[in-house]
Amino acid sequence: MEVRVQNLRKEFGRFPALNDVSLDIRSSELIALLGPSGSGKTTLLRLIAGLETPTEGQIFFGDEDASKKTVQQRNIGFVFQHYALFRHMTVLDNIAFGLKVRSPSRRPSRTEIHRRAVELLELVQLNGLEKRYPAQLSGGQRQRVALARAMAVEPNVLLLDEPFGALDAQVRKDLRKWLREIHDRTGHTTVFVTHDQEEALELADRVVVLNKGAIEQIGTPDEIYDTPNSPFVYGFIGQSNRVKVRISSGEIWFEDRPLGLSTPHERDGGAYLYFRPHDIELRDGDGGCIAGLLTATRRVAGTRHIEMNIGANHEQIEIELPPDKAGALDRNRIAFRPTRWRLFRNGD
Repeated sequence: MEVRVQNLRKEFGRFPALNDVSLDIRSSELIALLGPSGSGKTTLLRLIAGLETPTEGQIFFGDEDASKKTVQQRNIGFVFQHYALFRHMTVLDNIAFGLKVRSPSRRPSRTEIHRRAVELLELVQLNGLEKRYPAQLSGGQRQRVALARAMAVEPNVLLLDEPFGALDAQVRKDLRKWLREIHDRTGHTTVFVTHDQEEALELADRVVVLNKGAIEQIGTPDEIYDTPNSPFVYGFIGQSNRVKVRISSGEIWFEDRPLGLSTPHERDGGAYLYFRPHDIELRDGDGGCIAGLLTATRRVAGTRHIEMNIGANHEQIEIELPPDKAGALDRNRIAFRPTRWRLFRNGD
């Protein structure tokens, strides 16, 4: 089922939670809504679900305007962060609940409901636990039950609101891989909200980055990470450095020296150079480089993170190197040049 959000605006009182948001979600796509707290990602999810009514704009399911339809009429599957399972029901009854409460004209037979619930129990790898109650399950198992219950109604769209937010790191990692596999097998159009960029980049076909009620960028995980289109996205996704530079005759200058980086179409004047800590090459000497003093170093998994002071007028920056290269550094002075970078002016 394709979902199209068109010029959506949502106000709470006079506060605009979303402002002129448009988004096309393809059938069978797994989309991540990513952003900081207050960016509007959960509001957008609730509008798609029908749990909120838009102030302006429309939401289409396929060619049909679903903006005024209820959650039930939209046939939505919803998974919340805190499971929302019925504590007095067994695992099997929780999964079957959405089918049992349908109107008589749409309700499958008892045999069909049981068959579908058992099938989903196997799909989420909880065979043998059908008679247990939620209190007897781990957090990861409860979230699997919640997902199975959402899928039982064969939803047009599956919506997940911070689905792994209440789980510890290792369980989250395991469930991310499992959710991707489930999605590829079932083909549900799926939208999930997260503030965890690693989760979004690992799981989604495309990532929608929101900030202050507007969409900053939409793209594949590679596009979002490798080619951020704004200072916000560069700073929010992964780690990044920002260095104040000057453009002169198509060359980028840092303080009193050129960096050997050309930008022939940029006008002269001040700008900010953004780059990832790992997108650098070490340099010898004073020419064509950014240089500074090492202030701290730490091992993080397979890399060494090095903090540097590059001058009184600049923030401290961080670079990443393989441990063998980091071990050979001059402990006082380090010189490097970015290999992948992006320029932004004030106000970009």
